[in-house]
Amino acid sequence: MTHPRPTADHRGFTMIELMITITIIGVLAALAIYGVGRYLASSKSAEAKTGVGAISRGAQAAFEREMAAAQGVTEGSTSSASSHRLCGTAVLVPLAVPKAKKYQPSTKDGEDYSTGDSQSGWKCLKFYQSEPTYYQYGYAMDGSPMAPDNPAKCATACYEAGARGDLNANGIESQFARTGHINAATGRLKASTQIYVEREFE
Repeated sequence: MTHPRPTADHRGFTMIELMITITIIGVLAALAIYGVGRYLASSKSAEAKTGVGAISRGAQAAFEREMAAAQGVTEGSTSSASSHRLCGTAVLVPLAVPKAKKYQPSTKDGEDYSTGDSQSGWKCLKFYQSEPTYYQYGYAMDGSPMAPDNPAKCATACYEAGARGDLNANGIESQFARTGHINAATGRLKASTQIYVEREFE
């Protein structure tokens, strides 16, 4: 007695075909996970770049304003000349780098971004953040504490706007910084061409 041969309609998948399909799905899933992780890390580092850019713009705007110390001028005399100068150093916000968490800045006067005065700190820069952040932000006059390895780091007659983060809490910090230097000959302030970035996704 002969048995009919199976037709193509009744034929199942072979083990090799199943293994190839599973391998392809695995590779695509791995690529998707990597891509999504990279996208999320990029969106977080965009926060730091935006913040550093805003601080730098605040420093340049403050320098362009003519500043003069408050003084009482006697009748028939003139005040001391106003000048262009950099805002003094601001406190770090927060004091420690957040580790894979967000920090909610305080909105109270005298805390976080509500510190300083017309000559120094965040109030001088007119920089403020009320949204939770992944990064520690800083501004320094005549120094580069946030990114000491920056080739365009600040030493004298300059400022540094910076951010530091530890997105995966491994103790290795990412650094972002933009500096500006006063040209001694012209008295003008020039910012670096771009934001310095080190270990962006750490």
